[in-house]
Amino acid sequence: MRLQGKVALITGAGSGIGRACALAFAREGARVALVGRRSKLLRDAAREIGRSAVAVPGDVGKKQDIARMVAQTVKRLGGLHVLVNNAAVLIPGTAESLSEAQWDETFDINVRGLWLLSRAALPHLRKAGGGSIINISSVLGLVGARARVAYASSKGAVTLLTKCMALDHAHEGIRVNCICPGIVETDLVADFIRKAPDPEATRRARVGLHPLGRFGHPRDIAALAVYLASDESSWVTGVALPVDGGYTAL
Repeated sequence: MRLQGKVALITGAGSGIGRACALAFAREGARVALVGRRSKLLRDAAREIGRSAVAVPGDVGKKQDIARMVAQTVKRLGGLHVLVNNAAVLIPGTAESLSEAQWDETFDINVRGLWLLSRAALPHLRKAGGGSIINISSVLGLVGARARVAYASSKGAVTLLTKCMALDHAHEGIRVNCICPGIVETDLVADFIRKAPDPEATRRARVGLHPLGRFGHPRDIAALAVYLASDESSWVTGVALPVDGGYTAL
């Protein structure tokens, strides 16, 4: 019960990494607010967890939703100690092929929403005497890739936002770290591979980017998130931790 007594708000919690984090946090004793745009998935996940979870539908790309999500979490669960900023979009494209609307959508959700939600959470973390903000960045927040101009740029911003916030709030006992996953077995990745001209070849090529020979699983990321949310990581802040099967070691 490494997170006993803690309240966590997790975005993008209806599936994939966010859902895995919510389940892992609850197993370790946390009360969790599951946030996302797909209400049914949130309710299903909250039902699986039980009484220690609440579903709070909302869009991190909308400022008015952010204030409501944080307020509902605090009201229904009694406070806030951990924020996991997981919600994100990935729109493939180059500097020429991306539209302005696609660029704006990427940054509105991946960066602006993360910043606004963190800002809304900070007073509650401060009131709790400290806390942990865990941003889900990407290996593409550390290295580049073809046809990922907006996504990689946004995740690079998340990585540096993490470090700056860690410095700004360390004196308050608020730790800010980010996890940089490689390719993880999620609905988003499955959809990308399914739509490729040759799905089998595409999967082999992407797996080949990871020396450990497989994609990650959501639980691989959730395990590190539990550590960063717990008091075991009380001297860890401002770091970008790859969990990538060796992707960034190449």
